[in-house]
Formats: sequence, C-alpha cells, structure tokens
Amino acid sequence: MVEHKADQKQGGSIFDISKLQKQPNLPTEFVWPEEDLPDPNPEELDAPLIDLSGLVRGDEKAILIAAEQVRRACVNHGFFQIINHGVDASLIQAAHQEMDAVFKLPFDKKLSISQKPGSLAGYSGAHSHRFPSNLPWKELYSFLYSHDKSSEEAEVVNYFKSVLGEDHESMGRVYQKFCEEMKKVSEMILELLAISLGLEDRLHYKKYFEDAKSLMRVNSYPPCKNAELALGTGPHCDPTSITILHQDQVGGLEVFYDNKWQSVRPRPDAFVINIGDTFMALSNGKYRSCMHRAVVNTETERRSLVFFVSPKEDKVVRPPQDLVCGEDQQRKYPDFTWSDLMQYTQKHHRVDGDTLKCFVDYLMSSN
Repeated sequence: MVEHKADQKQGGSIFDISKLQKQPNLPTEFVWPEEDLPDPNPEELDAPLIDLSGLVRGDEKAILIAAEQVRRACVNHGFFQIINHGVDASLIQAAHQEMDAVFKLPFDKKLSISQKPGSLAGYSGAHSHRFPSNLPWKELYSFLYSHDKSSEEAEVVNYFKSVLGEDHESMGRVYQKFCEEMKKVSEMILELLAISLGLEDRLHYKKYFEDAKSLMRVNSYPPCKNAELALGTGPHCDPTSITILHQDQVGGLEVFYDNKWQSVRPRPDAFVINIGDTFMALSNGKYRSCMHRAVVNTETERRSLVFFVSPKEDKVVRPPQDLVCGEDQQRKYPDFTWSDLMQYTQKHHRVDGDTLKCFVDYLMSSN
C-alpha cells in the first residue's frame, strides 16, 4: 500500500519519498513501463566540452571555434558542456549544500510550501499532485527569477523569506547570486547560438531574452532500492528555451540519441547546456530539442541545479528573419507565446518527446 497524504489545496496526493524509500517494494505508481527502464551500462554521449574563455576575453578566433562546436552539437542532439564560464566553484558548492534547508524539512512543512495548481514555484514530491502514475523518484523545489533590470533587486531573497521564513535569508542570498550568474551564462550561450546560426545580429537572442522570466529548480533524487524499475525524471524534451544544468558526481542524466539512451558524464567544473522546444522554434527547427531523462541510484542520492531560460510570458516566439528569408526556409512553427506553451503543458499535456508537435497541432485545431 502506498503511503500518502491528501492535500486539498493541491487537489491530489503528495507522496513522502523519505518514507517510500524505506518500503521493501517499489509502489506501482513509481514503476515505469519496460521500454523506458534504464540500461545499467549506457554508452557515453559525445557532448562537446566548450571553452567560454574566448568569449569572455573577446577573442574572435576562439569565439568562432566555440560557435562551430555549438552548431555541431545542436544540429545533432542539442547537448553540450561549458567550462571557464566564470561561475565561482564555491557558489556552485553552496547552491548544492543549501538544498538541505528544503529537502530536510518536516513533511508537513513541505506540504505547506507545495506548488499550487497552475504555479511553477514551490515544492513537489514526485509530481504526485499532478499525475497518478509513472511518477519520478525525486523531490524538487522551484522558484522564478526575472532577468529584467527593473525587477526587484532581491527578488529571490524576498521570495525565500516570505515562503520559508526570515531565517532563510542567507539561503535566499545564495540562490539570488546563483541566478544572477546563470543569467550571465545564459547571455553568453545566447550570443554563441546566434553566431552559430549565422545571424547578422549576434546579440539578437540576448536582446530577445533581456526581460526573460526563468525558472530555477533544485532536485534531489533519493536512493532507490528498486532503481532498475524507476526513473528520476521520465523521458521528455524541455518545453523551455535553453537549460543550464549542474549535476553532482553521482551522475544520471541520459539523452536519447541515435536510437539509444546515452549518459552525460558529470564534471564538477562544467555546466550541461541543452536546447528546449521554445528555442527549437526560435531557430526555425534548425536546432534540436532532444529527449532526455534522469536515472536513479541504488545507494547514493543524486542532486542537480537547473536553470530554465524562457522568454517573458507574453513575448511572441518567432524566429529571426535571417532564418526564414529563403525559399527553402519557410516557417516550421506558427507564432505562439511562452505562456501559451506553458499553460498547455500544465493543463493538457504531460511533457514528453512530442510536446512541441502536439502543441502546434493543438494550436492549429484551436484556430
């Protein structure tokens, strides 16, 4: 029998993973279909390691080399890793350590800070407030960050203080600083993406996202005795634009490429970057949003930090004219807003490998 508590505000059940992992057998809600189960010895994905130091110092030759590496990765599977990104190692370490303040809270306190219907911010245990089966073996905590300079300077700090209490101000400051650094990293990536696509204005995407509202998420994947039957995150493409991930040394990220699941090696000094559905539309389909997942470990907890970059909610998602001006470069996707796609994934569609295609079909039928 699965132990759970109902939270009437959520309209569903939230599972206490800390208790579930002590049960001898994996509850059926967490057992995935056989075709989705992990391979114990996956191949390693050829995800290029890209040095950003040339972009930082304005070395045009190094920038063009990095842009070509980005292009090759993005036309194939959309995944690459970056080093010399300028984010201090001590800040990354602190961001990993501060997760304890959420994931070690009493269960009742976690319930009180849970995601509300339609909201992306808050705590979630296995997304069980949204889905009845194929549940991910993880806990997560999410919060929003505004790129707009006119936004509140201590936005994240104030959020943590208001939701978790005044005694979590220092935690809020760590994540405020981390988000500010992720914004800087995203701007470098967006510039490289524009160069790699041959845009006349290499700052096109950087300007497009200058008023972005991104989602920061911390993930905990507890040990699972039946890890061979479970997944930490199911197969999906990110509906957002670009994802910046830092995974600990336990590893577990896998990408479906060349008809097989391939692992992404963890590196303490690197961030993993991947293209999401929204950027695939912004590139007019030239760059791929690739299906990926996270597997869990039998004995060791896995943790990750994820920064999902998205446009402002009401901004029209449309590729630059450079990518649609030729006879062989017709528009592949209709205009939509990030709010349209986000609401679709919240109300109508559980994100998977076909989210963008299904969303476009939904838009066309609605029109």
